[in-house]
Amino acid sequence: MSNTLPPRFDQPDLIRMVMSYMRRNASAYALSGGLLAAVALISAWIPRQVGHTVDALVAGELHGMALLGALATLMGAGLAIYLMRVAWRIKLFGTAYRLGVQLRHRLFHCLTGHGPRFFQRHRTGDLMALATNDIDAVEMAAGEAFLAGFDGTLTLVVVVAMMSLGLDWRLTLIALIPFPLMALSFWWISRRVHRASRRSLNAFARLNEQTQETLAGVRTVRATGLQRQTHQQFSTLAQQAADAGFEELRWESAFEPAVGLTMSAAVALVLGAGGYFLLRQEITIGELTAFTMYMSQLIWPMFAMGWVLSLIERGRAGWERLAPVLAGEPDIEDKGTVTQHDAAPLQLTQVGLTYPGQSTPALQNVSLSLAPGQTLGIVGPTGAGKSSLIALLLRHYPCTEGSIHWNGHALPDISLDTLRQAIAWVPQEPFLFSDTIANNIALARADATPAQIEHAARLADMHDDITGFADGYATVVGERGVTLSGGQRQRVAIARALLAEAPLLILDDALSAVDTGTETRILAHLRATRAAHPSRSTIIVSHRLSAVVDADQIIVLHDGQLIASGDHQSLLADHGWYAEQWRYQQLEASLDEG
Repeated sequence: MSNTLPPRFDQPDLIRMVMSYMRRNASAYALSGGLLAAVALISAWIPRQVGHTVDALVAGELHGMALLGALATLMGAGLAIYLMRVAWRIKLFGTAYRLGVQLRHRLFHCLTGHGPRFFQRHRTGDLMALATNDIDAVEMAAGEAFLAGFDGTLTLVVVVAMMSLGLDWRLTLIALIPFPLMALSFWWISRRVHRASRRSLNAFARLNEQTQETLAGVRTVRATGLQRQTHQQFSTLAQQAADAGFEELRWESAFEPAVGLTMSAAVALVLGAGGYFLLRQEITIGELTAFTMYMSQLIWPMFAMGWVLSLIERGRAGWERLAPVLAGEPDIEDKGTVTQHDAAPLQLTQVGLTYPGQSTPALQNVSLSLAPGQTLGIVGPTGAGKSSLIALLLRHYPCTEGSIHWNGHALPDISLDTLRQAIAWVPQEPFLFSDTIANNIALARADATPAQIEHAARLADMHDDITGFADGYATVVGERGVTLSGGQRQRVAIARALLAEAPLLILDDALSAVDTGTETRILAHLRATRAAHPSRSTIIVSHRLSAVVDADQIIVLHDGQLIASGDHQSLLADHGWYAEQWRYQQLEASLDEG
């Protein structure tokens, strides 16, 4: 697929959005409409031709080759209708499917552009449902509904014109007597279809969310013995989804009886009046035959009308859920124009952060500087604001106070793509894809050689573990890296970050799941890589102070404020929180060794 994004789909109304899409694809819809018009005209011509043939047979004027020619003409018309129907289906449905592709492309772009705040408001299962059922409903409205609506309307107009102008206008008026009642019933049914469709889509989203959460946490469910409770919750949601879907189908099926009753009444009126006109010799047998054939052709426009209303109401329900997400602006604006970034000084000036909906600042008045090639350690008790500071550097949230500059550029002036390519971030809970270990390590560098992948794994102290697997680097780790331990997942993520060779490496408590010996080896490898990357800056966030002992600068955060800074020795001499925590952790380590 092209990297060029499709146009925005932020129209507030489904019909306007579909019409806008149709204008952008006018040639495809015009060709499909032309083929449909030809099909409707030929279909309307056939009963008229059959009527003439019947009258000619009754009069004894048609026999031999002339009769075969008339039959061959009818068969040729039927074959032409078949071929044109195949052609417009391919053209029209192909165009409608492209709308689905564009909507999914735009939805994926929107989702990947949002920050954490968006995903706190929207559940994963609901977003997945938008990409499946809801877009399918919109796609059907742009394809099937247009097809049925145009074809049905054109057929209705042509057939009624042939009935009234070509045969008998009186019979036509009589046949149309029940139709206003059918239109009223269609309006009443369509309103209920819309409400039922919305309930069905919402129920499917809840079921999808329950399934996603259960599968993601299946080990926790088993460990806590919640299988029965989870099964009951799933059964309840599945039944609710089934009931909502059944209600939707029940109302959609109400269109058919309305059509059946209307057509039965119309046929009864036509046969009664037609028989009377035939006895008075005001019409011929062939004309009455042609008229009844035209009546049978009215069945499709009536069904099409119900089908169109059903598809449009279903599409409207899907679009009402989808449009706000597609039209929503990302929490973090990407208006940066700086697209080149190398190793450079990082400067934080009086930085503060208050999360949306919160009154207490998570950070306030934090100032620091980090020169290229230096290592910064960030420590502090739980809830001190360490992860909040990293979130600001990654632009997951904007600063509510102060500013952050990198190489003299304010962070908002740097494009998000450039900023995030310049930062290799390893969170405490890294995400691994269901792929091989090698591909997970090479995620940021698809062109990395096996030797480069292995070197990064050695730096992360993961090579020996990998070679211990039966398939080595070709081992598939399973969804979210489920087949690896927590420490192994962290080390694979560290190897991935090191292989990226970004100017700034951030380890956000990324050594929490490894033992002290492994931590020591990884940190020693990081120090050794300074010779190869002298300008790479490193930020290490850790609860274990041993991870930041060799940092050029260490800052201590407490309740969102910077309460101390310096190197290891100066902080020990300060006899503050850092010195107290250091003595405690050293005592704890000695007891563990004992």
